Amino acid sequence: MTDPITDLLNRIRNAKAVSHPKVNVPFSNLKYEIAKILEHQGFLEKVEKKGKNINKIIEITLKYEGKVPSISSLKRISKPGQRIYKSTKELKLVRGGYGIAIISTSKGLMTNKEARKQKIGGEVICEIW
Repeated sequence: MTDPITDLLNRIRNAKAVSHPKVNVPFSNLKYEIAKILEHQGFLEKVEKKGKNINKIIEITLKYEGKVPSISSLKRISKPGQRIYKSTKELKLVRGGYGIAIISTSKGLMTNKEARKQKIGGEVICEIW
């Protein structure tokens, strides 16, 4: 696997497509932070670390409103072969404010709204709406 973030997004996308309630993802701190941001923003129901040492996983409980998933789409922006960086002024709303972008800044991972509020730019990891 060359890109673990794309793997995380694909696993969530595939689980959502077949209405699975949970999905397990191999653990990494970056993927865990991305999942926690999605949980905090209301796109995921619950995110938990499970297991120990080499067998650690992230158990993600997807959020549904009735039978409709709360995540409509996930899009990877910055890829390993082409990094996309944006300044504060270039950070725009995602889908008219309906979605979020996850930005990797010098102060850690945050949403595009938080990055604009703190007036810092960074690498645009993905967009979720």
